[in-house]
Amino acid sequence: MPSSCPKCHRTLEEDEICCAQVLYSWRCRRCFKLTRGFAVPYGKCFLCGGELEVIPGRELGDSMRFRAIRDAVQFELDSFHFYKLARERAGTPEQRAVLERLYEAELDHLHELEEKYHAHLDREVVELSADEQHLLANWLFRGIQLNQSGIAGLYRAALEMERRTRDHFQDLSQLLPEGLEQDLCRELAAEEEEHVAMLEGELEQLG
Repeated sequence: MPSSCPKCHRTLEEDEICCAQVLYSWRCRRCFKLTRGFAVPYGKCFLCGGELEVIPGRELGDSMRFRAIRDAVQFELDSFHFYKLARERAGTPEQRAVLERLYEAELDHLHELEEKYHAHLDREVVELSADEQHLLANWLFRGIQLNQSGIAGLYRAALEMERRTRDHFQDLSQLLPEGLEQDLCRELAAEEEEHVAMLEGELEQLG
């Protein structure tokens, strides 16, 4: 029986799907957590319980012209490369498993940045050459002995990085006038707050 698409209102034949790839964006009015999906959300923000609002499509153009986006990309790249290189320096299989999971999480965060803000990265930036990896490792791990740090220590180090990044965007948002870039800072701070909450939960489970 014919029906109409709830998104574009085109008349559909029975069992036909329309606009299946149309994405919505919505944001929490309280914590500014930005989420994208194929269906308009129902209920409250999963992070803080605040009211949600649908965000109309916004054209950022060259998103890297915004300091907030540049900083977010750089911070995620730093964390991504840290965990990626740290895997090879893990002192135990348990440490390596944790670092592997943190590496995968940072890779997901990079993909989220690319998707939400069109901050597309050259693969050469993500996949370093052997020489670049060696130079970066010497700098990243200066004074750090991973094989002397337990699993809880790894989580605490990860938490410190996420909190520092969150605080950076919160502080930066206070320096900006109301507008798009301030909104971006608040959204990115909320993103980091979600990462902090996730790591805090995993650290608690360690006992």
